[in-house]
Amino acid sequence: MSQPLRVGVAGLGTVGAALIAQVARQREQLAARCGRSIEIVAVCARSRVKNRGVDLKAMKWFSDPVALARAPDIDVFVELIGGAGDPAKSAVAAALDAGKSVVTANKALLAKHGVKLAALAEKRHVALNFEAAVGGAIPIVKTLREGLAGNAIDRIYGILNGTCNYILTRMEQDKMAFAECLKEAQRLGYAEADPTFDIEGHDTAQKLSILASLAFGSKVDQRAIYVEGISSIAPADLAAADELGYRVKLLGVAVKTPIGIEQRVHPTMVRKDSAIAQVMGVTNAVTVDADGINPLTLVGPGAGGTATASAVLSDIGDVARTQVGYTRLAHDRLQNSGKPEFCVRTEPFGRPTARLTSVRKAPMQRHAGGYYIRLQARDKPGTAATIAKRLAQQDISLESIVQRHAKDGSGPAPKIGSVPVILITYATSEDAVRKALAAVGRDRVISGRPQVIRIEKN
Repeated sequence: MSQPLRVGVAGLGTVGAALIAQVARQREQLAARCGRSIEIVAVCARSRVKNRGVDLKAMKWFSDPVALARAPDIDVFVELIGGAGDPAKSAVAAALDAGKSVVTANKALLAKHGVKLAALAEKRHVALNFEAAVGGAIPIVKTLREGLAGNAIDRIYGILNGTCNYILTRMEQDKMAFAECLKEAQRLGYAEADPTFDIEGHDTAQKLSILASLAFGSKVDQRAIYVEGISSIAPADLAAADELGYRVKLLGVAVKTPIGIEQRVHPTMVRKDSAIAQVMGVTNAVTVDADGINPLTLVGPGAGGTATASAVLSDIGDVARTQVGYTRLAHDRLQNSGKPEFCVRTEPFGRPTARLTSVRKAPMQRHAGGYYIRLQARDKPGTAATIAKRLAQQDISLESIVQRHAKDGSGPAPKIGSVPVILITYATSEDAVRKALAAVGRDRVISGRPQVIRIEKN
């Protein structure tokens, strides 16, 4: 059997500790599947004395992740530090520049510097693997990069943040307000003390930018994504969605259009009979629409130490298998130093970085689809006619109109002199909806801000 693959791990939080435990537990199976054993020989973390529940005695300790990345006695550098900047960025760049393959779970780093780091990996002919950066244990990166390499992808969308999905699930099932659900999520450890990054959609946007690059061959560009969070969603919206046959999910959606790639993150109504509508709690899911196949939906745990470590170890195994395969075929092509000349995947985003296209951002105003609109209409003669007139001026047709009263406490009590009205439109444009609602606002026939939720075709 070939020499062991020597791994250095930077970051010993929940994922790092779970990875070390899993490698120890699966040692024989990994060797059988990869053709060589995998050994974690060095680690790096802030505290050396903290009890992490795993045995680190046989591993070399580094206090500087960049030093670990450059260490001559490791073959693969695993970055589990997190963050878009240093020390994660410097450590990953140092490892790649030193000719070492890198495995990372760092979505923020890839969303900001992914193309540059991928170019460096290609230049040094080493791997930059990042399955764990999107969807936890869901193998969506390999699916897009390898499994669907022969299919043109039209759309990819999914539930990419467990915190938001948990909150929306509890709001729907237990008739709870958003703030109450958020506190519960924080108590259970599903939400951070400062949950803004999750609930306002930025975590989903980072992950979507990576998926869009893999799906459409574009450069990773988080700035091209329209982002809207879930903090405005009320129980009244979830109750209305249920009655109308929908469920509300925070989705990240990337669609290929004639004018560019439309990338958006926002609360979305999906049909209750769709696969993605069945995904509840902290679970993640991704659906791919591609030519030649029915929509493909992958569902699984999107976070957590064990799930993320599983994806990290899968990437490490890919490096081990690829190196072994090449070494066996080219064992006689040793360099003067006697070191095997390895050949690993050097196209992290599925194609050379030089062929990744700049994102042609499709303006959100051009988005077309159905819309859910909730208004507090003033209870006076002519209100309905005025609203209908403004919608007609923008060529917006209505599929249904419902007048609701929150008798069950599922939504805010209507203001005195106002009536809750829900509109469901046929396919129209974002621009038309915004213009119509702006005109209705100027007419002063509604109170408060209209609630608008896009309806995704499944």
